[in-house]
Amino acid sequence: MGKIRILVADDHAIVRVGLATLLGRVPDFEIVGEAGNGSVAVSKALKLVPDVVVLDLVMPKMDGVEVTAALHEKLPDAKILILTSLGTSEDISRALSAGASGAILKSTANSRLVSAIRLVAGGNRVVSPEIENMFSNDPPIPELSPRQRDILESITRGLTNNEIAMQFGISPESVKTHIAKLFEKIGAATRSEAASIALRKHLLKI
Repeated sequence: MGKIRILVADDHAIVRVGLATLLGRVPDFEIVGEAGNGSVAVSKALKLVPDVVVLDLVMPKMDGVEVTAALHEKLPDAKILILTSLGTSEDISRALSAGASGAILKSTANSRLVSAIRLVAGGNRVVSPEIENMFSNDPPIPELSPRQRDILESITRGLTNNEIAMQFGISPESVKTHIAKLFEKIGAATRSEAASIALRKHLLKI
């Protein structure tokens, strides 16, 4: 069996170079390229066709979820391992749903990282125990409808029910109904809590 060809994508140069150096010393690994942002990661992956992309979740231009979705569509045989120190369970869940084969924390031991890369290269799914615990303690929020996202954004901007009703051309009673369903879905009891959850879980791009 040939070497596992790896592309390392991380916007922090020290982390990226360190990872490439570390993984390059593993006898059955070959580092074929590095990328400092999501857009470059996609273009290099399409050009180099690596077996595994070790991908940071939070990057400029395209984040890890967007890169994963693009590569899963254009390069379905490539395996993607999310390596992150940031991000909520929602972010990681979205990356896994988009086609990532696994997710582990940057704080993981070197030996576990090497093992995870080998496992995903072999077609296995790998999620570290720490991330599994994140899922258990902070379960992902179900997908919001476009209207629910609109109303949640309005709430984070401090608009009243009447102002939201005028903005979207619906009745205040309809706004109340939408808010009740939205709060139930995201687990919020108040408007301030809903806004906090929206920011913490990156539910809106505002």
